[in-house]
Amino acid sequence: MDLPRIFTLRESSHRIHNPFTPEKLATLGRALHLTPGTRALDLASGSGEMLCTWARDHGITGTGIDISTVGIAKARARAAELGVADQVDFVHGDASGHVADAPVDLAACIGATWIGGGAAGTVELLGRSLRAGGLMLIGEPYWRREPQDQETVEACHARDKADFLPLPDLIEQFGTLGYDVVEMVLADQDSWDRYRAAQWLNLRRWLDRNPDDELAAEVRAELTTAPGRYARYEREHLGWGVFALMAR
Repeated sequence: MDLPRIFTLRESSHRIHNPFTPEKLATLGRALHLTPGTRALDLASGSGEMLCTWARDHGITGTGIDISTVGIAKARARAAELGVADQVDFVHGDASGHVADAPVDLAACIGATWIGGGAAGTVELLGRSLRAGGLMLIGEPYWRREPQDQETVEACHARDKADFLPLPDLIEQFGTLGYDVVEMVLADQDSWDRYRAAQWLNLRRWLDRNPDDELAAEVRAELTTAPGRYARYEREHLGWGVFALMAR
């Protein structure tokens, strides 16, 4: 049980596996007015940057669940580096269907709502671990500009235009699920650039070192087309944000 290699190669230098800069992640932590001892659950926690930095900066505790063995190793190393290994724990496992043993104060899934079959299913999943009055964090794409053709839809990593919503519709969807949106921090084009462009450098450096690897042809094909596709389609059409929710 692990992520395909191409995913870990593409984001090998990333600490945040979404179009969020460290500054935006820190802004979100401050905006939530986190207090020491806040108990968090982070499903699909990646390299653990959110839990580790918030443990350092706000005194939270928590557990991250992720399917990537590389991500779990990085998260544990980051916790040790920041001196918070006694506050946060990282478990290798499938976050789909995971429910905390006891209710938590903060339940999050940042950019991986596929674990619940989409935003609605992930809200329901996280709600099963959240105490009454707790905070839920959902990281989700949305359309900045609605695509006019299927080519644009697919270039933005969707199968259908309906896979993502415009920002007002996404916010209203959370309301129909019984939650108030109480905070949000949105990616901008610069943070998208930092996320995507760093992938290209990772791929190129890996390819230079591993020209005969079985993945070399796949990496070369991606590196040849990804920058232009991003600039033509994704950068203009796709937004992303983290939304803080509280049950009504």
